[in-house]
Amino acid sequence: MSEQVDRSREQPWSLDRLMQLVPARWRRGAAIVPVVRLSGVIGAVTPLRPGMTLAGVAKMLERAFATRNAKAVALVINSPGGSPVQSRQIYLRIRQLATEKKLPVLVFVEDVAASGGYMLACAGDEIFCDPSSILGSIGVVGGSFGFQELIRKIGVERRLYTAGEHKAMLDPFLPENPDDVARVKALQREIHAIFIALVKRSRGTRLKGAEDVLFSGEYWAGETSVSLGLADAIGDLRSTLRARYGEKVETPVIAPPTGLLSGLMGRKSGAGTAAPLDGLAGLPDELISALETRAIWAKFGF
Repeated sequence: MSEQVDRSREQPWSLDRLMQLVPARWRRGAAIVPVVRLSGVIGAVTPLRPGMTLAGVAKMLERAFATRNAKAVALVINSPGGSPVQSRQIYLRIRQLATEKKLPVLVFVEDVAASGGYMLACAGDEIFCDPSSILGSIGVVGGSFGFQELIRKIGVERRLYTAGEHKAMLDPFLPENPDDVARVKALQREIHAIFIALVKRSRGTRLKGAEDVLFSGEYWAGETSVSLGLADAIGDLRSTLRARYGEKVETPVIAPPTGLLSGLMGRKSGAGTAAPLDGLAGLPDELISALETRAIWAKFGF
């Protein structure tokens, strides 16, 4: 049979070639480490500047931990902090998912993981940072302004009606009351104690500094943070994951939902950009919030 056909050449779609078309996370034996970015001020939600909340990141976290063949989950953190409540809720959700899926969590700090941002970092089984990263600021801060003299000078009369002895506590247009300040400081100490307990539970015996230093609200650069036990090592995401899981490790970035439908759903649930008229009405608040956000970043030199 002189016209016999070489069947091997008629079958270009070999099993190996077909497997190359399959996403890496579906291939057996492929090392996959999904990556979730947690960036920005935590809990500061304004009409045009949504901050980081559990509602905003929950789906990304769930998708990351549900990734097939995942060897670990990597979190890239760049946050100066914000709401202690949202920080702790995100921390708890990460740890719940890590326990359910039996996956280690590797945290990589970019510019800042401070205050609530460091609380998020503590959700990692290991924390890596750059030599110039800033970590720490384990404390609680709050502030206000006093305008009572200003309104007196410009001839404005303050009229405030309340039910409840402390309902107008720390009103910026009233003189500061020492009893009110004492109440706020007691509240801050309580929240600070919760923060300290979380860090101790997460970092354990790796903490090397004295408590009056570690929990003073001070913050440090990467090398010092490692020496104090606030981080485990200097390292970037790409090099660290390749060294641990091989040169061919896949690191798919789990991004938030995008598109028209997600935008509409976000508006309905209070997330995302407000309607144009709402945005105009909220411009004064938005300006103040933008300044507050900038001030939080500026505290750490950014």
